[in-house]
Amino acid sequence: QVQLVESGGGSVQAGGSLRLSCVATGYTINWNCMGWFRQAPGKEREGVARIYIPGGFTNYTDSVKGRFTISQDDAKNSVYLQMNSLKPEDTAMYYCAAGYYVSWGQCIASMTFAYWGQGTQVTVSS
Repeated sequence: QVQLVESGGGSVQAGGSLRLSCVATGYTINWNCMGWFRQAPGKEREGVARIYIPGGFTNYTDSVKGRFTISQDDAKNSVYLQMNSLKPEDTAMYYCAAGYYVSWGQCIASMTFAYWGQGTQVTVSS
């Protein structure tokens, strides 16, 4: 059984920073792609950042490019999201997700990862 547990959310003023962490437990063979997604009230869930573990390829949605950085630590089975220069529009529930895909392209495109965390709230005030 794979479990993902997020932490690091909170409230911050615009321009501030937060670092989200996601620890995965279970059989690591079950995933090679991890991502961060977010969902604001009344909006659809969107993919924020993804990392394909074979090769360390990363991908970001346009609105966070240059501000957010996704990274992973194999030894700790963890993935992180460093969020800088936060804006009020970044306010959302952030979810960590993991899945197994045969290609980087599939990792980028998927919105239906096999494993999801419970989410951590990020609130950015102006």
